[in-house]
Amino acid sequence: MQTQTDIKAVGISLASLCFFLLVWEWICRMGLIEPLFLPPPSQIVARAVKLIENGTLMAHTLASTRRVMVGFMISSLVAIPVGIFIGSSRLLKSVFDPFISLLRPLPSMSWIPLSLLWLGISETQKYSIVFMGSFAPSLMYIIEATKNIDPLLIRAARNLGASRVDVMREVILPGALPQIIAGLKVMLGIAWTCIISAELVAAREGLGFMIMNGKEYFQTDTVLLGMVLISLTVMIIDVVFKTFERRLLPWTR
Repeated sequence: MQTQTDIKAVGISLASLCFFLLVWEWICRMGLIEPLFLPPPSQIVARAVKLIENGTLMAHTLASTRRVMVGFMISSLVAIPVGIFIGSSRLLKSVFDPFISLLRPLPSMSWIPLSLLWLGISETQKYSIVFMGSFAPSLMYIIEATKNIDPLLIRAARNLGASRVDVMREVILPGALPQIIAGLKVMLGIAWTCIISAELVAAREGLGFMIMNGKEYFQTDTVLLGMVLISLTVMIIDVVFKTFERRLLPWTR
């Protein structure tokens, strides 16, 4: 029954998308909107085919995806243990809270001048932009997820003889993990914002570079194609995330 409901929902979503694209195409064909400002979907597809044939589309997409995933994974690997330790200790939270509050509001664009000065126009600079733009917000999500663990569960585990490490591993981490993963999925979108910002300013390849290049040559179809590819890439990664989440958190089904 659930499978039929899911199939029906997917069918409705696809029908809605097709209808939107048909209306968009019709409006452009009727000349109601200038192609320079909003090209029809068929023109965007034609541009995609052309870029696939010369090999640049895949190169730009893979470059941006690699930068996002490397920076995001480094940020997550650092933020998860640090956030759990800070969230489970009032002393650590008091020590680090001012620094987190200072870093959290800073947008990724604000880090670009310093990162260029420190690292130059390199791949490491792109990774650092993703890391610095997503680390503090990820840390906040993880700290809050850790703080939301029921204190009675922690007390019960300690009364049964569990050590501090055991409480971390068996109570706090499994309890906070659903919220942590939900927060990381949100942060993945922010990581894409970070890398596109970096590629708009200083890059020789990537979707951000492709969008900026299209803007310079008044190729609106290239700009929209880059935007669509960002959305499609995030959707694919989100599906992978959900599969990973089902395997890692079977008790949440």
